[in-house]
Amino acid sequence: MSKLHERVCDEKGGFHTVEIFLPQEYPHSKPSLAAEVPYSCELLWRKSSRLKDVIQQFNEHIKKLREFWFVLEEIDRGLQVVQPRQESRAASFRQICLDDGCQILLHINPRDPRSKPECRFLGPDFQTNMLRKSWRKNGRKWLKDKPFTENLHALLAVDLPGPPAQTTGCVQDECGICYVHFLPSDGELGTSTGTAVDYTCDNLSCKKGFHTVCLRDWLKSISTTRQSFNVLFGKCPYCFQPVAVKAEAN
Repeated sequence: MSKLHERVCDEKGGFHTVEIFLPQEYPHSKPSLAAEVPYSCELLWRKSSRLKDVIQQFNEHIKKLREFWFVLEEIDRGLQVVQPRQESRAASFRQICLDDGCQILLHINPRDPRSKPECRFLGPDFQTNMLRKSWRKNGRKWLKDKPFTENLHALLAVDLPGPPAQTTGCVQDECGICYVHFLPSDGELGTSTGTAVDYTCDNLSCKKGFHTVCLRDWLKSISTTRQSFNVLFGKCPYCFQPVAVKAEAN
């Protein structure tokens, strides 16, 4: 199998790199593509199809994603985004700071980016419970023809912090489960007492940090987690990509 790299320019002048993998049976078999997009481009392939058709179809795929990327730009410009820290056209989530130490994890639908996103609230229970109630109560206020940030404000009924001029404590490398950087210094945690965040999700679009002990306890509480010998295999609580930790500390 051979591989080609092409740069495709979109309508706004932005460039997208696409890898084209040509099978040995090409052109009788269709190529496969790899690019920084939230979902793959499914090629329509005929016996008469050639590389120019691949580029044309990828161009059409990018056009379909134009509104999705516009929504993400709107969020990044107007709100205090914690994750992802590295810009990625493939990431379809945003973790946003709210007041009082709470955060909201939003999953935007790339195929329908103006629709109400799936969400998860992070922070102290008594505060996140209030936010969940507000989200459910005001759910019908979400209107696709309104700006995304305006809709978010309508559902949460709280002021949304804007992007900070400088890095603040809200973007500290904290554990995505217990929300602190260092574990408490007490005897109950054994060798994990006082440790800092020591595990990072391998997904480059996520890279969320955790304490190993927190992630271990999380995975043990999930019914879909499987264990092989002394290793737990499950999914990241944020991006749902595979993660693995030791089932028991050494």
